[in-house]
Amino acid sequence: MIIDFDKMQETVIKNFNGGEKDTVAAMFNDGKVKILRGKLVPGASIGTHTHKTSSEIIYILKGEGKVLIDGEYEKVSAGVCHYCEKGHTHSLINDSAEDLYFLGVVPEQ
Repeated sequence: MIIDFDKMQETVIKNFNGGEKDTVAAMFNDGKVKILRGKLVPGASIGTHTHKTSSEIIYILKGEGKVLIDGEYEKVSAGVCHYCEKGHTHSLINDSAEDLYFLGVVPEQ
């Protein structure tokens, strides 16, 4: 199966999970997995949330920022993969001057 994010309509999610500003995303969801290509503008974030039923993988496509994982900050940049295990809490933050592009994968359980 091919998932072509360039052919999908993008959705603007205001204050995603209580974060700052907007998250722009093209999303695929087949009931088994959610896959999204997202963009955070400078100063935007996905709010802190806990993965109670599944894990999440975030692969940074372009730009840099940081994640807050279980109370600890870690820098992320293009080519880096962040993994949030089931039961853990995280946030993605664009604290840079450029847009941050990422691919997120959340298995449904």
